[in-house]
Amino acid sequence: MKHMMIRAIRWYQKYLSPLKTTRCPYIPTCSNYALQAIEKYGALKGGILAGWRILRCNPFSHGGYDPVP
Repeated sequence: MKHMMIRAIRWYQKYLSPLKTTRCPYIPTCSNYALQAIEKYGALKGGILAGWRILRCNPFSHGGYDPVP
């Protein structure tokens, strides 16, 4: 499961992310954060952390440096 999630994120980064007109306000970007969280904590906990980060990423967020805990 972990490897499938990582492949899906890398596919997103390669093919879909360049098509976006807006940029992620966070450092690291949401997709890089998801990769780091899944590699560090596994599919379940890393996926939950990545999902929470994606929910926080919106036009009204201040952004900034937000590393994986």
